Amino acid sequence: MARRLLAIDTATTACSVALFEDGALIASEYAEIGRGHAERLIPAIAGLPGHGKASEILVNCGPGSFTGVRIGISAAKALALAWKANIHGYSCLALIAAQARAQLGTALPVCVAMVAGHGEYFLQNFGASGDALDPLSSLPPDKAANQIAANVIAGSGAAELSKIAGIKDHFLILPNAADISLMASDMMQLPPKPIYGRKPDAEPAKDS
Repeated sequence: MARRLLAIDTATTACSVALFEDGALIASEYAEIGRGHAERLIPAIAGLPGHGKASEILVNCGPGSFTGVRIGISAAKALALAWKANIHGYSCLALIAAQARAQLGTALPVCVAMVAGHGEYFLQNFGASGDALDPLSSLPPDKAANQIAANVIAGSGAAELSKIAGIKDHFLILPNAADISLMASDMMQLPPKPIYGRKPDAEPAKDS
C-alpha cells in the first residue's frame, strides 16, 4: 500500500497544503492570503486527491502567527485522530532555510529572519547542512543584525534586515508545505506543539 503524507502550513500569511505518496509530491495548494486560514485550510485539504487522507501528517509548528500556528496544529490533530494517522511537526524557520538553499542551488549557511510583530524579528542561523547553529530568538532590528552569522538572509524580514546589516544576498520567502522534502528527515520529527518564539501579547488572568 502506498504511504501518504499530508503537510499543513498555516504559520504565516501563506496557507499551503501538500500531499506526498511514497515521498513524491502528488498535489499541493499554496496561497498568500494574509488572514482567513481557518476558512481556507479545510477546503484546500478536501481538494487534494482522496480528500487529503494520509497515514502521516506533518504540520508547521511555528514560530509565526499565534492564530495561524494554532489553526494548523488543531486541524492536524483532528485529522490525525479521525484517520488514526501519525503526526509530527517542523520548524517554520528550518523550512525557510532549506528553501533558501534550494534557491541558491548550493549548500551555504543561511540566516532566517521572519517578521515577529512589535518591531522584532524571529531570527535563527542555520549551517550549510541545515542544522540550527543557535536557538530561536525574537529580537529588535539592531540586536538581530548583530546576531546574523551568514552571508545570506531569507524570510519575510529578509529585505529590511539585510539593509540594516549591509548584506547583499537576501530572499523573501514564506514557507510552502510542498517543499518539506528539502529538509532532512530528522528536522520533521518535532512534537505537534506550538513554537511561539516570544510571549503572547496578553497574559491569562491570574487567580487572586
